Amino acid sequence: MQVFWFIPTHGDSRYLGTAEGARAVSLDYLKQIAQAADNLGYEGVLLPTGRSCEDPWVVAASLLPVTTRLKFLVAVRPGLHQPALAARMAATFDRLSGGRLLINLVTGGDQAELEGDGVFQDHATRYEQSAEFIRIWRSILTHSHTGESLDFEGKHLRVKGSRLLYPPLQKPHPPVYFGGSSAAAHALAAEQVDTYLTWGEPPAEVAKKVADVRERAAQHNRTVKFGIRLHVIVRETDDEAWRAAESLISRLDDDTVARAQAALARMDSEGQRRMAALHAGGRKRSRAELEISPNLWAGVGLVRGGAGTALVGDAKTVAARLQEYADLGLDTFVLSGYPHLEEAYRFAELVFPLLPRALRDKLGSPLSTPGIQQHYSGPFGEVVANDYLPRTPVSAARQSQAVSVAEESTV
Repeated sequence: MQVFWFIPTHGDSRYLGTAEGARAVSLDYLKQIAQAADNLGYEGVLLPTGRSCEDPWVVAASLLPVTTRLKFLVAVRPGLHQPALAARMAATFDRLSGGRLLINLVTGGDQAELEGDGVFQDHATRYEQSAEFIRIWRSILTHSHTGESLDFEGKHLRVKGSRLLYPPLQKPHPPVYFGGSSAAAHALAAEQVDTYLTWGEPPAEVAKKVADVRERAAQHNRTVKFGIRLHVIVRETDDEAWRAAESLISRLDDDTVARAQAALARMDSEGQRRMAALHAGGRKRSRAELEISPNLWAGVGLVRGGAGTALVGDAKTVAARLQEYADLGLDTFVLSGYPHLEEAYRFAELVFPLLPRALRDKLGSPLSTPGIQQHYSGPFGEVVANDYLPRTPVSAARQSQAVSVAEESTV
């Protein structure tokens, strides 16, 4: 079980689609989010990629010295990176970070963006090249542990005598994550990657994707792990959470939504098409229309590309919805919320204590594990009346006891 957070290298805000309440990308702000995720016990962070973002490798490298155990899920882009160079970058980052690198294979789905970067292949060709890319990348890193070189000649990529002198710490290579909803994407995931990620669709649709990738992987005598990319809007009550969701899109106007949807519609990504279908290309606006599955809200996707859904509710409700996905076989949850600094704390404070005990112990956060406060040198919470330390609320203790009975389950 892994719980990740998100580094918003494309900017952050309290209100989507407007500069009101917005925050610029700065190293200081990104450091705050990374350190919060590290201290709170998140397993790692995802860094997005694309022309709307700061470069994920440069940002991840800048955050290494200010974190201690946080892992970084960083993108490689076939067509932009050469596999041998990407392997060298990965090995270096993995060694310098002490084994804290995870790889996100991103094929890309925005033709205009790709052409701006010099990539002019169609959807099918990009996936063919991506399959060759990650095969070469994996082989180079695997061979580096034995000193062997690699020759490969494919339809799109070729290397001769490729050799990596300094291997990564993780063997045979840092784990590879990948997301995509087309048949070509599922085939690639089944044959090449370690963890398949889906965007936040209703559980029944996610179950179909998991079943398809799992069946395809079995044909290669492989097993694949599964995860999901979701936003979260969690508050102490359901009503507060839904008010926060409405507030997030409260500054949107029709023109902004229309322009955003027109831009997103130009993409040839099957995953983006499925996200847009959840809110009918921006035509659905009310809570009743945007709640596409219990507590799964498609409002984020009105103006945001990529992951466009959020789990909305109080802590118990959100934890229960995460459990529904876990019951489908998902064990990685890549989460985010607006603004990302405050929501990293809010999710950890409200939901971490409700997670199964084994996961809470793994998180190692004072917010998630009862009794861990004793390992901290200072008081846990503000000293009461300048005289005595605060005690755990009875309600929190009872919640902790209630979830402890499910120690062997996942979120």
